[in-house]
Amino acid sequence: LCCVIFVIVILGYIVLGTVAWMHGDPRKVVYPTDSYGQFCGQQGTPNANKAILFYFNILQCANPTVLINLQCPTTQLCVSKCPDRFATYIDMQYNYRRNKSYWDYYKLFCNGIFFFSLFFAVPSVLQRCFPDFITRNGTLTVANKTSFKDGHGKIRSVVDLRDAANVADMWFMGVFSGLVISMLVSLIFILLLRFTAGVLFWMVIFGVIAAVGYGIWHCYWEYSSLKGKPDSDITISDIGFQTDFRVYLQLRQTWLIFMISLAVIEAIIILVLIFLRNRVRIAIALLKEGSKAIGCIMSTLFYPIITFLLLALCIAYWAVTAVFLASSGDAVYKVMSTLPDCKYTNLTCDPETFSQSNVTKLCPGSQCTFAFYGGESLYHRYIFVLQLCNLLVFLWLVNFTIALGQCTLAGAFASYYWALRKPADIPPCPLASSFGRALRYHTGSLAFGALILSIVQFIRIILEYLDHKLKGAHNAFTRFLLCCLKCCFWCLEHFIKFMNRNAYIMISVYGKNFCASARDAFFLLMRNVMRVAVLDKVTDFLLFLGKLLISGSVGVLAFFFFTRQIPVIQEEVPSLNYYWVPLLTVIFGSYMIAQGFFNVYAMCVDTLFLCFCEDLERNDGSPSKPYYMPPGLHRILNKTDQGGKKYAVS
Repeated sequence: LCCVIFVIVILGYIVLGTVAWMHGDPRKVVYPTDSYGQFCGQQGTPNANKAILFYFNILQCANPTVLINLQCPTTQLCVSKCPDRFATYIDMQYNYRRNKSYWDYYKLFCNGIFFFSLFFAVPSVLQRCFPDFITRNGTLTVANKTSFKDGHGKIRSVVDLRDAANVADMWFMGVFSGLVISMLVSLIFILLLRFTAGVLFWMVIFGVIAAVGYGIWHCYWEYSSLKGKPDSDITISDIGFQTDFRVYLQLRQTWLIFMISLAVIEAIIILVLIFLRNRVRIAIALLKEGSKAIGCIMSTLFYPIITFLLLALCIAYWAVTAVFLASSGDAVYKVMSTLPDCKYTNLTCDPETFSQSNVTKLCPGSQCTFAFYGGESLYHRYIFVLQLCNLLVFLWLVNFTIALGQCTLAGAFASYYWALRKPADIPPCPLASSFGRALRYHTGSLAFGALILSIVQFIRIILEYLDHKLKGAHNAFTRFLLCCLKCCFWCLEHFIKFMNRNAYIMISVYGKNFCASARDAFFLLMRNVMRVAVLDKVTDFLLFLGKLLISGSVGVLAFFFFTRQIPVIQEEVPSLNYYWVPLLTVIFGSYMIAQGFFNVYAMCVDTLFLCFCEDLERNDGSPSKPYYMPPGLHRILNKTDQGGKKYAVS
């Protein structure tokens, strides 16, 4: 029944995407849009022969608000060709008084409102005007100039202009390179784990301890070096939120917080190793046994790529559908300001009357720019509901994809465990066979488990949205109730994830439905609660250290890249004022990629552990009921054979 419902929902999702495509305007996505929401190069419009988008002040595109509003806070104009001369509004006024014809060329790049500045530029492949940088005798120039006036009486370097123009390309290149490196490092780490699990994990443990220890020493050194420097004793609360992260690095309090946090992490890691040293050795041995299973089924190492491709497909379809739903309707304009304290930011405005409003006086430099599309028809009134449906089905598909991967891997590793003679009795192509069984017999069960988790996640997203909207509320009870609900649903989500994971293992072993498998898995875990609490969590801790080492290493490399501290490519990398945004993106993305590869090992260990507990209850080691666990697993869990095949588990 759930399988049929799931298929119907997928068909409905395709219909939703088709309707969004029909009512949405793909030109709003394909063509550049100026500050008035008009397309550049669209036939049948005043901009039919103006296919290129020109930014009046491209320096504003380096502002971090671009990442939030997805718009450059500067006037944008459709032009037929990019300007090949340089001018500012002040220069224009001066030269116009002397020669009226001086205006003839520049009026092509005026929209009826004063313009801030123009730069010598050429169109890029994205139909945008960007400065044409030329290196002459080792010096970067634009229109044979190395500096220019910014319209405020300041002389700016061409390097600043290059950084503003290249910031998006620079971020993309750095982030993409970091994610590729993290994927390669994760794959190499897992391949090495197959042969040197014990040595490698001890190296990881001591490597993390050494890295955190170095971090503590470096924080103390920075803390000491700032002693006596002007303004270094100012607290973080005094300076408030700053977009330039380097401001915080000039404060002693920042390094003190870093040092204390790292010291606490170091103490926790050392205490865990001291008090659970025997369990750590057992967990490492369990990972070795998992390495043998993966060695027999090497194709499981590459299954995360299939999961990644399926997730990418889901994300792409969701994003395209959301964009076309959002592009249905008429243009809506909002106030955009570079001032952080402007209270009119993101409020709806009318571009025709904006220049006469008091917003320009209270927020100097603000713009009334195109934001999104909307309308008043029945379809447009329910766009928000359709977006919610789009989000819910997206969560369902993502969780189903993850569940399919977990069930497929569990089925492959279960076929390894329940083979009496390893590897002779392992069936051929265990991963492909498990994938086929999961789709053929367990689609409904996986969809049901994914739906439960998706509903909880959907409620959590709504609670986060309400929390964002009620941040300014003064009702303490409302905030307390919302906080409690968020906490409860967070715990519920993690509990469901844990139960679903083990239910999928039982589904792959016995082929029962989701509810029966979840019940059997729950009671099996409760009967072995001490083993679950110690061995399973210690194994997760070791895998977490591996993910931490990979993401941390790639993060350090990305830090050196974005701060131009790598001599080989130092000159090619523009200086960034907000490097922490792409840096955090690389660290987070590297951790997620490492998690995708390490989930193979985690799933292997969980499957072997659950099968081991089931093996102990079903069999007694006699010739009629032999244990299926390999001899190595006996030694791991300190079993002793005492005549009658009776084993004592510590």
